[in-house]
Amino acid sequence: MAGTLCLCGLSRVLMSLFIPALITSVSITLLLFIVLLFVRLWIGQKKKASVQVSKDGKELKVVAFFHPYCNAGGGGERVLWCALRALQKRYKNAIYVVYTGDKDVSGEEILNGAAARFNIKLSYPVKFVFLDKRYLVEDRLYPHFTLLGQSLGSILLGWEALVKCVPDIYIDSMGYAFTLPLFKYLGGCRVGCYVHYPTISTDMLSVVRDHSARFNNAAFISNNPVLSRLKLIYYILFAMIYGWVGSCSDMVMVNSTWTLNHVLELWKCSDRISIVYPPCDVQTFLDIELNEKQERKDHSVVSIGQFRPEKDHKLQIRAFSTLLAKKTLEERAKLKLILIGGCRNKEDELRVSELKKLSADLGVPVEFKVNIPFEELKKHLGEATIGLHTMWNEHFGIGVVECMAAGTIILAHNSGGPKLDIVVPYEGHDTGFLADSEESYSCTMDRILTMSEDKRLQIRQNARRSVSRFSDQEFEVNFLSATEILFK
Repeated sequence: MAGTLCLCGLSRVLMSLFIPALITSVSITLLLFIVLLFVRLWIGQKKKASVQVSKDGKELKVVAFFHPYCNAGGGGERVLWCALRALQKRYKNAIYVVYTGDKDVSGEEILNGAAARFNIKLSYPVKFVFLDKRYLVEDRLYPHFTLLGQSLGSILLGWEALVKCVPDIYIDSMGYAFTLPLFKYLGGCRVGCYVHYPTISTDMLSVVRDHSARFNNAAFISNNPVLSRLKLIYYILFAMIYGWVGSCSDMVMVNSTWTLNHVLELWKCSDRISIVYPPCDVQTFLDIELNEKQERKDHSVVSIGQFRPEKDHKLQIRAFSTLLAKKTLEERAKLKLILIGGCRNKEDELRVSELKKLSADLGVPVEFKVNIPFEELKKHLGEATIGLHTMWNEHFGIGVVECMAAGTIILAHNSGGPKLDIVVPYEGHDTGFLADSEESYSCTMDRILTMSEDKRLQIRQNARRSVSRFSDQEFEVNFLSATEILFK
């Protein structure tokens, strides 16, 4: 009897709490809806006030690209400039905008940099909207919960961009998927994206689940079952949210088969997704003569890639050190390693300093070429014997294609885009080599260097013939086809 009374009392208490909780929840939801509606109307008024018309009286569409690091000089930036060039050719009566955080340079300097690094010049003007809060998406600000911190930071940065310029068409070209619902639902824009690399992938979940130490999974976490479990839960929840924000996109482009598989699994967007291989300046590198009959005496190993942690330049230096250990003093004198790449910020510059220290400690002669002009890059590739790439699960690998087009023998990581799309047999013949460890890299470099010149030439020629599918022309055709839905 007492138990029944206690249960009844508990039910009355819960009911007395349920009604106020329900009223509070409905009120908060209604208030949030009103606030969002007000913001949407306010943004709409800003958009109407900034409308420009052409000479024939038609409204000019504003097409905006979200690319906070547009002056970085990497493969992602080449996609941006080629995309703008393609759209300007087809849609001449439009206003083109780039949201960027590169406040230390002018718009003219950015365009000149693109011309110098990528040999790309635009036919029409571009408006640069300079953002003050780019620091919100930099990983240094979030030593822990980096993915979540950067994603939330991108929303605030995206809000700054939206307030400064409300476009008709919004394209995220740098992987900030959390900005997509912001521009779609508050800005009223048609939204699309070009995904170079998913913010989170099932491979990242596997790394945590398998307790593997990587650059994004510290050893103290991978060695602790409790911390690994908590991180796995965090990743799973983040992946669910990432899947939702990504699914808001009206059009999705991915740069490789590897990226396609991961984005499809998380975003569930098979009805509006397509592979658009990034544009590689294939023809420029194909113009380099192969020196078919010249026997090489000295050999350089060249790496192309921004100085970011995931590029794993440390593995390159260690593998080269292992290679040198197998050689005589005379043979060592004929070998050199050249690391070519761009630095986006002070963190990248510090990373270069650390790499220089590592090479000095190992006694490895390494030349660092930072933010060099395009012609100098081309010269180094033309003289190189081996093109080196070490990033695990590289989404695509423009540098890999450039090396192959230039006539170097590519040695790339046995994963991601290089494995699935690029370093694959062409007409049944080898186009390069793959490796995945310090020892396998050093052994494969040794194998390439000890090949006959005729055998190396055969591989170089096969590689060159295989890269036409990654040309600027192919990119333009596929990019325009994918984005057509945004302009209807």
